[in-house]
Amino acid sequence: MLPGIGIFCSGSQSSTLVKVLVPLIREKGFRVDALWSRSLKEAEEIAKQLQINFHTNKIDDVLLRKEVDMVFVICPPHLHAEISVKALGIGKHVVCDNMGLNQKEALKMVRASQYYPALISLVNHSLRFLPAFIHMKRALTDDVIGNVSLVDVRIQMGSLFSNKFDWMCDASMGGGALHLIGSHVIDLITFLIGKRAIRVHGILRTYTKQTPTVNGIRQISAPDFCTFQMELAGGVLVTVSIHSHIVPSSTFIQEIMVCGNDGHLVVRGGDLFLWKHQLEKPVKEEAIYVDVQDLHTSTMDSWLPKPYVKGLCKMIGALKEAFAQKESSWVKEPVQSAATFEDGLYVQAVIEAIKASSESRTWKKVEIWTDSPNHEKEGIRFARMTSM
Repeated sequence: MLPGIGIFCSGSQSSTLVKVLVPLIREKGFRVDALWSRSLKEAEEIAKQLQINFHTNKIDDVLLRKEVDMVFVICPPHLHAEISVKALGIGKHVVCDNMGLNQKEALKMVRASQYYPALISLVNHSLRFLPAFIHMKRALTDDVIGNVSLVDVRIQMGSLFSNKFDWMCDASMGGGALHLIGSHVIDLITFLIGKRAIRVHGILRTYTKQTPTVNGIRQISAPDFCTFQMELAGGVLVTVSIHSHIVPSSTFIQEIMVCGNDGHLVVRGGDLFLWKHQLEKPVKEEAIYVDVQDLHTSTMDSWLPKPYVKGLCKMIGALKEAFAQKESSWVKEPVQSAATFEDGLYVQAVIEAIKASSESRTWKKVEIWTDSPNHEKEGIRFARMTSM
């Protein structure tokens, strides 16, 4: 039997995502039994629009409902740790949109997931489930392009900011291109290459500080441009460039290229292409996977990038398989490739190193936190710094 689901969302961007998420969940056969939002009025409006029977602005009211066995946490990042740790502590499976604001919060989530290993605890890094990247990973495992030396990522998109000032506009609250898009890219690189970053160098910029609807005393501090380099274990170099200045705002262009000594693989949108070095033959790219699947139109009427929505759909399908194979429990294999909370902690470590690099204009070592007292002190210092 598939678990009943409770959803935590708040704010305009989260509300947009939940309106995409709920139809996908229902199409896979899950029930959506409860909805939480920080504003009771917002919760009521979303619940009415999506025909969800129960809504509330109290976290425990969702977590303590008997019919809710799994929660999707897609609210602002500062609530991720609180909700996820509580949910795991009372026996609920968790799929979280990200890993809080910093490593201190992410580490709490990791500890909770390790204490309750019988429960699902995943991060919504949905690009892992996009077919093009699954085929790319398989080709890399088979050494189709030889030894990998370079990964190049270019993402161009419309504005990330909504019509009113909210957490998406605030860098200290987890808004901006690095947290929202860069986190997915960092996780995807590890999934594809199988190696983690040793050190990074990054530049973050906020070019759009005001909009026609966000102006006056408050200014946008979240970066709408970021570029960073990562040196992976083994010497592979990664370059990433993300900016959100494309007009119209619905435009999304993503290209991820992996280069080896025998050629390169590149994913554009949802399609995978291969180019191989061939002596005495014309240079030509070969399409080895073309994404022809069309999602339900209701899921595409939003600013959300199509590849991320398709990946989310595939991930929910994997969750269904995980539960459908047993009547009263779940099996791990269908979600084996999903990002765990440990993966999320690593991504948070890379993000913090990129931020520090941008401030110091130097390369920074990626340091993943442990349970040491020094890290606890550093966590308090970092929390204060990000709230300034």
